[in-house]
Amino acid sequence: MNTLFHKLNPYFNLAARILMSLIFVVSGFGKINEYAGTQGFMQSLGIPGALLPLVIVVEFGGGLALLLGLQTRLAAFLLAGFALLAGSIVHFHPNDQESMIVFMDNLAIIGGLLLFAQYGGGAFSLDKLRK
Repeated sequence: MNTLFHKLNPYFNLAARILMSLIFVVSGFGKINEYAGTQGFMQSLGIPGALLPLVIVVEFGGGLALLLGLQTRLAAFLLAGFALLAGSIVHFHPNDQESMIVFMDNLAIIGGLLLFAQYGGGAFSLDKLRK
């Protein structure tokens, strides 16, 4: 059984990268499409709306980098930091169970991203082609 999982590792890594990247790519794309609304939401939280382009670059760009396996370790590390920061600002409300569930989801995502930061993009990544 261990041999089967060993043979499937490259495919597991690819599937995990695709699945993990989707949340960032879709969310970043949504921020592009709803730029003014997103900027207003950020400002309502006390975050300068002028930071939205940086948020989009990290979220959408980092998600694409993770998807492609390009600079995977760096992209995963930056996305983990982004998820921690965004989750803490937007979802950390200890008296609101729904918000805390979403915050805990962010922590799980961070855990997965840290594995990519540690192990890289795997066999089916642009990082692997560059070596």
